[in-house]
Amino acid sequence: MLRKLIMVVGAFVLFLLQNCVFTEFNTGGIVPNLIMLITTIYGFMHGERAGVLTGFLLGLFFDIFYGDVIGLHALIYMYIGFINGKFCGIYYPEDIKLPLALILLSNISGGVLDYIFGYLIRGKVHFIYYFGHIILPEMLYTLLITIVLYPLIVLIYYAFEKKARKEA
Repeated sequence: MLRKLIMVVGAFVLFLLQNCVFTEFNTGGIVPNLIMLITTIYGFMHGERAGVLTGFLLGLFFDIFYGDVIGLHALIYMYIGFINGKFCGIYYPEDIKLPLALILLSNISGGVLDYIFGYLIRGKVHFIYYFGHIILPEMLYTLLITIVLYPLIVLIYYAFEKKARKEA
């Protein structure tokens, strides 16, 4: 129960950080995608179900506050959380290469899906421009933030996990 509460509170805090704090430190209008970061991390740390639930919750928050269509980002992040949950069995917290690779691929796939459903359907076919000016900078910014935040997230997670085991 404590782990689920920490998951919800942590996800909400990162959502607020992305949309309140990091908007002040944007680079060319680009902010790191902390929603993608936490969905990916919860997916490969806890499995498919946690990835899907986190992706749905945060995607729905994003859709409610910023989206044109309610449910589009919830669906995209659910998909990404599910795919990352498939890597739960090979996840080791000491190794940062797998999380970085999964966050990189998740950002690219999320950006491409966002382009397809948000722009391509409307007839805007400038994918190279969108990739170079939106997807790539956001991905790089998110990877830099991941290098800083990932060890902190793992540290917090295992501290609460250790406390929960002692109580049980």
